Amino acid sequence: MAPSERPALIVLIGPTAVGKTELSLRLAERLGGEIVSSDSRLFYRGMDIGTAKPTLADRERVPHHLIDVSNPDQTWSLTVFQKAAEMAIGDILKRGRKPLLVGGTGQYVRAITQGWTPPATAPQIRLREILEERARIEGNEWLHAILGVLDPTAAKAIDPRNLRRSVRALEVIFATGRRFSEQRSQGRSPYRLLMVGLTRPRPELYARIDARIEAMFAAGFLDEVRGLLEQGYSPTLPSFSAIGYPQCAAVLRGAMSLEQAKVEIRRGTRIFVRRQANWFKADDPQIHWFEAEAHSVDKITELARSFLAG
Repeated sequence: MAPSERPALIVLIGPTAVGKTELSLRLAERLGGEIVSSDSRLFYRGMDIGTAKPTLADRERVPHHLIDVSNPDQTWSLTVFQKAAEMAIGDILKRGRKPLLVGGTGQYVRAITQGWTPPATAPQIRLREILEERARIEGNEWLHAILGVLDPTAAKAIDPRNLRRSVRALEVIFATGRRFSEQRSQGRSPYRLLMVGLTRPRPELYARIDARIEAMFAAGFLDEVRGLLEQGYSPTLPSFSAIGYPQCAAVLRGAMSLEQAKVEIRRGTRIFVRRQANWFKADDPQIHWFEAEAHSVDKITELARSFLAG
């Protein structure tokens, strides 16, 4: 299929707390669009406050897809996301609407925009159990460090807190004898892409992050986590690796003070911002970067309308 014949997809990326949610809502309203989330933290029902999930009012303004699609004890792999996102985008296009892929989870965005094909290695259940047991004894960071020795490229792309992805990468390496990063094939995106990035000066972004963390606790973040634990969801679940949830669980069991938790969440979020920057470089020629300011939506709307007309 020639590039001009591919369906158009607008992609909005940027670090956490930069302002993607409000801008994506306004952009979708102006373009007749619908939002497909590529944020892996938004899949899970009941995990709302700590993930800064778009509110019900937001979702009434503009239809959203791939939010609240799983319980916290159900794991969404990259492959499952990729298939679901492509189905959602296809459905939006069939109805004559404009799809907007929005989020900050780098590998999920790249899987769609670069046409990834993940390794086809079948699950190695016994090996997985052994690796998970070692992580329980030595810690997630220890397991991630092993991955860093065997496959530095894969380790750089995987958050050390994300045990499931570290285990899967090691599982594939040990089963095949080849680096995990070398087995993910990259094809061509089935879409004609407009990639838009939002940015803010780092001090301003950090101030917004700090304010968001305070607002989360004021809105009942601890109560949200308490409710999930009372429903029987274990704090060792992969979904609980989302920043803030382990810290809240630690506060609730008396292992950490509230102020310590806030410090850890601020630190973890700053690290996450730096990891996001590794996925989406400021000098990437494919990305149109805009400062997140009052008139950004007007500039981006103009660019998007020109792209859709072409």
